[in-house]
Amino acid sequence: MKFSQGFSLLVGSLPLAAHAFQVPTSRSIASTRLPVLADPTTSTVVVNGIAEEVKAVPAPAASSRQVIEPGRYDGTTQSITLPWLPRPQALDGSHAGDYGFDPLGFSESMDLYSMQEAELRHGRLAMLAVVGWPTSELIGPKFLLQDGKAPSVLNGFGHSYGISLLGVLAIFGAIGFFEFKTSLRRTSGTALGDLHRKDMEKVWQYGIAGDYNFDPLSYYSSLGEDCNGRKGLREVEVTQGRYAMIGITLFAMFEAITGTPIVENNMFFHPNALLPVLAVSYFAWSQIYEVSDITKYPIQIQYTKDGEQMLFGLKDNMKKMSQDTDVSTQSVSEGLGKAGDAINSIKTKIQEMQDSI
Repeated sequence: MKFSQGFSLLVGSLPLAAHAFQVPTSRSIASTRLPVLADPTTSTVVVNGIAEEVKAVPAPAASSRQVIEPGRYDGTTQSITLPWLPRPQALDGSHAGDYGFDPLGFSESMDLYSMQEAELRHGRLAMLAVVGWPTSELIGPKFLLQDGKAPSVLNGFGHSYGISLLGVLAIFGAIGFFEFKTSLRRTSGTALGDLHRKDMEKVWQYGIAGDYNFDPLSYYSSLGEDCNGRKGLREVEVTQGRYAMIGITLFAMFEAITGTPIVENNMFFHPNALLPVLAVSYFAWSQIYEVSDITKYPIQIQYTKDGEQMLFGLKDNMKKMSQDTDVSTQSVSEGLGKAGDAINSIKTKIQEMQDSI
């Protein structure tokens, strides 16, 4: 239930842009220029004894970007991910990863913070598992594997004399103990906890879910040292965690159904030429074509901004190369013909010399 609740929640945010306006002042120049502030928008300037009203020009707006502004999706009544369904009221775009996806309505009846916490915990465990599963099959001792497959509930534990089962139980126990000890943790009074409460003060008083005040490598500010930069990195984590949850589920299903290790004959885990060819092909395709907005009907494959021009340029280059190839082929053919004539001429002279002898 925890996984379903967490996986159904998608959350995002939009920054607050606060604008500041300044009224410029003038400095006296050789006692001939004297500013007199009349009101916040105009000033009286005396130049050579003549008073002039000058309207103050506001300075460029400066965004403080200090807090998350709630209600990013208040202007739409439909879900961003599933536009044929209404947008859940609790998913207003204030949180990282919010795309309005909650077809079962958990956000309407369950605690939103608890579901975010559950999703993040499952996502983080899945990111570890999706790396550890194939790694164990590639480099793990054979006696710990189940016919080459990673030991699991579906694959079984029987071939390792109970060692893998004890290992899995120990890991599950450690994770469970950690969840129990941190489920009611306090985030106030910590460096990141207080920062998150400030970022989210217009949304709610809880800060953010998944906050363990853990950032030993100082990566949290790698996208910016403001609320938007921190939200952006949380967005990356939530997205990768969702991919990982789908991936590890597919790993388990694939091995349970086929009985084949996920790494066997898999181009992602063994050196091969197919994967780089596919990667280069996709990169080239994505420079020319793109998929239209999936929230709008009809969904189409269309040119990118410069795609059509790039395609025409590619065709022209191929045409020129073809012409150059034809010219080169003709030149080679002519050269070979002349060489053949020279050889025949030499043979004729040799034959004449032999006849004369």
